[in-house]
Amino acid sequence: MRIGIHGRLYPPSASATINGIMGRMAAAGITPVVEHALAQRMGAAGLPPDPSIEVMARPEEARLDMLVSLGGDGSFLDSVDFLGACPVPLMGINLGRLGFLSSNRIEDLDAALKAILQGRYAVLDRAVLAMDGCPSCGKHNNALNEVSLHKRDGAAMISIHAWLDGRFLNTYWADGLIVSTPTGSTAYSLSCGGPLLAPDCDAMVITPIAPHNLNVRPFVVPGASTITLQVDARGEKYLLNLDARSRVLDHFPPLQVRRAAHTLKVVQLEGQDFLDTLRNKLNWGLDVRSAGPDGR
Repeated sequence: MRIGIHGRLYPPSASATINGIMGRMAAAGITPVVEHALAQRMGAAGLPPDPSIEVMARPEEARLDMLVSLGGDGSFLDSVDFLGACPVPLMGINLGRLGFLSSNRIEDLDAALKAILQGRYAVLDRAVLAMDGCPSCGKHNNALNEVSLHKRDGAAMISIHAWLDGRFLNTYWADGLIVSTPTGSTAYSLSCGGPLLAPDCDAMVITPIAPHNLNVRPFVVPGASTITLQVDARGEKYLLNLDARSRVLDHFPPLQVRRAAHTLKVVQLEGQDFLDTLRNKLNWGLDVRSAGPDGR
């Protein structure tokens, strides 16, 4: 089995941990294949991968059975961008703090590798957003969590005209606007008052950021919708964010957000569950007065 290794390498001292992970993979009978930029960063930190480890530039060319993202949720989103439309399943191993997307603990690595080799896992489809209208984004125009527009620091609020499938929806006077997937409903959208969606819902959420009109609330729309956004800013620039990637735009083209033609394939190990992750990572529904019927 060939498993790719991808990650940010922050802090640089994580090089030793990553080398240890690749060694444990090899000991389990797995062929690790490290992404070339990560290998370069490890070398710059003074702990390069073993010369016997394969290096890849693109996942499509590496004949991978799976890609492992090492780090936190930011690293996981970087790995999503690295994969693009490549249908290789992705699993996150948390080297950071919260690890909502990258939910597998490094302490459980050996058990996870054993489960993978024995086929005790599922591959789930997660919706991905595609954004059109920004030529400078190139092929990096997809997002797993959200596409958002935001005023620049210190600037006045912006107005964002929104259309849903060609029909005028609303003008949002706000600090910005978020269009999120069900996966992204637990991220930035949630912090701005958006609803939680189960990851297999066929929907998107439009969530304003600090709206000027208090009667404007988050809006759940069908997953097959096309959302067109036109920014009107008093300043000359605003921010376009696709997950953790930001661009400063100094022009105001109409931007179209829709569900991408491809999905992200996410590895879910046996015994894992989205509802458990909600409770354990976000303390969702936590009440010190009682536990669930099973004692959890």
